[in-house]
Amino acid sequence: SSTKACQHCGCSEIDTDPTRGDAVCTGCGSVLENSIIVSEIQFEENAHGGARAVGQLISMDGGPSRSLAGFHHGTGKESRELTLMKARKKIMQVSERLRLNQHCIDMAFNFYKMALTRHLTRGRRHSHVVAACIYMVCRIEGTPHMLLDLSDVVQVNVYELGKAFLKLSAALCINIPAIDPCLYIVRFAHHLEFGDKTHEVSMTALRMVQRMKRDWMHTGRRPSGLCGAALLVASRLHDFNRTIRDLVRVVKVCETTIRKRLTEFGDTPS
Repeated sequence: SSTKACQHCGCSEIDTDPTRGDAVCTGCGSVLENSIIVSEIQFEENAHGGARAVGQLISMDGGPSRSLAGFHHGTGKESRELTLMKARKKIMQVSERLRLNQHCIDMAFNFYKMALTRHLTRGRRHSHVVAACIYMVCRIEGTPHMLLDLSDVVQVNVYELGKAFLKLSAALCINIPAIDPCLYIVRFAHHLEFGDKTHEVSMTALRMVQRMKRDWMHTGRRPSGLCGAALLVASRLHDFNRTIRDLVRVVKVCETTIRKRLTEFGDTPS
């Protein structure tokens, strides 16, 4: 039997989520299955040498839905509508957790529609695109949310989310200052040579910044000093003997700035 592939673009990377009850093509963003149970799928070769699915879709009420063989005919618009419905639902769920208002929800949904229209959802996980759209709104509206807050709610890797945000905002030509600590900490950590502990030390530093007051976000100030100080404390917690001078060399801020930020953590290693 053939492996399952998207009928729209032929991509075999299908993001199937049993909890959502759907399957989405990561290549073109099409929703291939939605709230359905397919007990068995068989494929047959079509006239053009491609595969097509044969069988019956069973809808939520247990009745027959359209046949699988005809599923890819004329469903581009319908598939897009399903993708947008699913995105809006997810945006609303995440926004509710972050206490974002309706204006923010609408703005994030518009970003998602722009991304879908320009095929920027292809090859990216649905959850990454949704979270990146919401984060763009947070930056534009000046809410005190970090990428880490989004990754906690959506349950995705914070660094992957950071990459998706940078690529999406650049592709949509939305000029947002990249001031998120996640984008700085991981870069600085690599230069501090923590070896296989790099991820652990970075996450400890990020969590420390997450727990702090976020007044620095409103100034639009780059959080280099703050990230440097957090990494210094985190490195000590993980038994690495890094000095303020090491951090100054990597972070490129003056020693006074790092010391000042250390007092904000209420912990000043000598």
